[in-house]
Amino acid sequence: QVQLVESGGGLVQAGGSLRLSCAASGLTSSNYAVGWFRQAPGKEREFVAGITRSTGNPYYADSVKGRFTISRDNAKNTVSLQMNSLKPGDTAVYYCAVSMSLYPSRRPQDFGSWGQGTQVTVSS
Repeated sequence: QVQLVESGGGLVQAGGSLRLSCAASGLTSSNYAVGWFRQAPGKEREFVAGITRSTGNPYYADSVKGRFTISRDNAKNTVSLQMNSLKPGDTAVYYCAVSMSLYPSRRPQDFGSWGQGTQVTVSS
C-alpha cells in the first residue's frame, strides 16, 4: 500500500519561501509520476507541479511557473516543492500524489494515491 506524507507547510509573509517535502513508501520502484496539487477553501483541487514518469521532466501550472520548483530524489523516495516569491493567492492545503500515467497529467483523477496534505498560508 502506497503511503505519502507531506511536510514543510506553515505561515509565511508574501514574498517569502517554503519548501514542501513528500515522503513515499510502499512503492516497489521509482517508476511513477508525481504531482503536487493544492486546494483553497471553497475551490476545487488544482494542479501545481509534476514530474513525469518516463523522462522525469518537471512541468508546472502557469500560475507558479518561474516561482516553484519540483524535484525528486529516487534514492530516498522523496519529492520536494520549493516555493519562492509566495503570494497570498498561494494559500491552500498542498497535497502530493502519485500516478502511473505515462503522460504529464494535470488531472487529479489520474493520480491514485494521495497524502494527507500540508497547510500553506501566505499573509499579505
